[in-house]
Amino acid sequence: MPSVVNDFALQQFPDSSMPALPVADAYVFDIDGTLLVTKDLVHWNALHQAMIETYGVDTSIEGIPYHGKTDLSILRAALAREGISNSEFEAKLPAAMAVVCREVEANHRQLAPEVCPGIVQLLDSLKASGKLIGVASGNLEAVGWHKIEAAGLRKFFAFGCFSDHRESRADIFHSALEFVTAQLGPEANACFIGDTPSDVEAAREVGAQILAVASGTFGFDELNACSPDLCVSHCGEFFPA
Repeated sequence: MPSVVNDFALQQFPDSSMPALPVADAYVFDIDGTLLVTKDLVHWNALHQAMIETYGVDTSIEGIPYHGKTDLSILRAALAREGISNSEFEAKLPAAMAVVCREVEANHRQLAPEVCPGIVQLLDSLKASGKLIGVASGNLEAVGWHKIEAAGLRKFFAFGCFSDHRESRADIFHSALEFVTAQLGPEANACFIGDTPSDVEAAREVGAQILAVASGTFGFDELNACSPDLCVSHCGEFFPA
């Protein structure tokens, strides 16, 4: 029996152990660790190549706590560790971003994402109910859409907000909220879905609901301690086994 979504909410199954999704007009998903998990090195290698080619630094993002960070902030942290100043970073950033996008475009067929549990069922239910569905990700736009397309999920999303012009995750979430209210009216609200404490913090900063899912790097207890509106181990919890 599939999940049922009406105009007001995803209805809870009679089994009281099943969580009920927060009520919202729009649902906005993070990508990595939330929609999908990638074990290939396409994105990683693209960031590496950008640092070599643009800044002349042969380094990687190894050791950078990148989960929950944007591509821009990951690059900034990795390069600062190698002595690149903020002024040099900013001056060369457009060229570095272009290299990342070029490399992912050239190698996107090597992307091998695994869709997280329950995601297809949840997206199907939301789409069937007429909910506005979007993406708010720290990936650069070209990178994010390639991952989503490789996972076979592109058809579900009406819009996406990425880090090309916004280093802060809260700014990305704010941009997504602006899109939602532009499409649905000033009173429309959104529920963000993410897998890191940074997602919870960003949603709180913009005054939105947040569903935390422990399908990425962070565990349930760690995410639940951040006080999201709801925390689940994965989105499969919304559906009967």
